Amino acid sequence: MSVPHVPLHVSGHVLLGDEREVGELWVREGRVSLTRGAPQGSATRELSGWVLPGLVDVHCHVGLDAGGAVDQETAVAQALTDRDAGVLLVRDAGSPLDTRWVHDRADLPRLVRAGRHLARSRRYLRHFGLELDDVADLPGAARTQARDSDGWVKLVGDWIDREAGDLGPLWPRDVLADAVAAAHAEAARVTVHAFSEEVVGDLLAAGVDGIEHGTGIPAELMDEVAARGIPVTPTLLQVARFEEIAGQADGRYPRYAERMRRMHARRHEQVRALYDAGVPLLVGTDAGGTLGHGRVADECAELVAAGIPAPDVVAMASWRAREFLGFGDVVDGSSADLVVYPADPREDIEVLRHPTAVVLRGQVVLG
Repeated sequence: MSVPHVPLHVSGHVLLGDEREVGELWVREGRVSLTRGAPQGSATRELSGWVLPGLVDVHCHVGLDAGGAVDQETAVAQALTDRDAGVLLVRDAGSPLDTRWVHDRADLPRLVRAGRHLARSRRYLRHFGLELDDVADLPGAARTQARDSDGWVKLVGDWIDREAGDLGPLWPRDVLADAVAAAHAEAARVTVHAFSEEVVGDLLAAGVDGIEHGTGIPAELMDEVAARGIPVTPTLLQVARFEEIAGQADGRYPRYAERMRRMHARRHEQVRALYDAGVPLLVGTDAGGTLGHGRVADECAELVAAGIPAPDVVAMASWRAREFLGFGDVVDGSSADLVVYPADPREDIEVLRHPTAVVLRGQVVLG
């Protein structure tokens, strides 16, 4: 049984895009109206403050923890934690749990599924991805995941090669290119986990649609990444763990440990260089696995610490990411997915930690 929608009047500073701000809007039957008020005689709830289209976590893993797939109850709790932090749209960047049922839950964030991570056997975290014994199987697996997803495929591009003792690409360049082409033939886009420098040329040659982490993108390739409009999701909360990861590898894999420390030390410098080169940046927490959910404000604060202006970070976390994922601008008739804050987060990114109201599909779910 559906819950009746209470009309809302949302006022103050309603930020709809880079150059779009209105003083008020209304929500009727779960939809935005920029021109018409609530039905005459109806009880209307007032919300006021600085208002953003719902935040987006473009690198999140609903249904995953450190041990692999979780049960549905745990996945719901993860998604609710993200929602209450203001995240109303998630691109799930790989999960071993089939989460298509989330689409039927009106109380959970909208979910864009990328299916399962595609990795090589013994070249990724156990129980996380779909592990392929033969690299030649990658194009077929990409095709299958494209058909089974919401228009995205997630590949693991590099990981530690224990024989070499360092990071290395997982796939031959021609196989990677065939996999991307197979996904594109199914109208899906491909984003790729990439820590190392060595893998970046292969990703560009293959025509990928996104790069996750991007800690090794060399300066001489940043202009090309920017020219192609390939977005990078820096996941600085995850990169902040590289020192810890290096400590676990000390003694056994010294080259790998040294590289991880080097990337950790220059993580902010790397992100600022990507920004200065004009590379589109997106906000993703890498929640799930080893990181907790609901930390979008922490990730945004890290991006500001890296030297990205707060107004750009707010845009990256809201309307720009929604447009990138195909959800478009807020217009008359749009689903009312909004977050209200007590002050302007473009002036102080810490404001993102304190939403006063969260509106999902026209329902006030927090505040």
